[in-house]
Amino acid sequence: MKVVLQRAKKASVSVAGNIIGKIEKGFVLLVGVTHEDTERDAEYLAEKISGLRVFEDENGKMNLSLQDIGGEILSISQFTLYGDTRKGRRPNFMDAARPEQANKLYEYFNAKLREKEILVETGEFGAMMDVTFTNDGPVTLVIESK
Repeated sequence: MKVVLQRAKKASVSVAGNIIGKIEKGFVLLVGVTHEDTERDAEYLAEKISGLRVFEDENGKMNLSLQDIGGEILSISQFTLYGDTRKGRRPNFMDAARPEQANKLYEYFNAKLREKEILVETGEFGAMMDVTFTNDGPVTLVIESK
């Protein structure tokens, strides 16, 4: 699994003009799943992300986690993270997991985050979504389970 994490001041996701998920301070996660991924990958990423210390403490040092600040997550399924652009000009998405497998692991990943008492809002799997957010920092990280 691969996650692009962006620290955000606020964020929302809309489908067909209707907001279906909205958060305040926290993370926007773009979540990609590949064929070999298992529940262990989802568990690893949920543990890593929930404890990642990228929020400032009283001294301005990145020393606090999402859990420490009571932050929220907007999680968006993103199969294009596994787009291969090495050959030609059109991305090849053969490394992305089939929708049934990807959705199952994506939902499992979100459930693992919720078990840590984090508010997790989501988009709609497979839908055309508009994601809007105010980047905080900016702080952007790519986290992979392998």
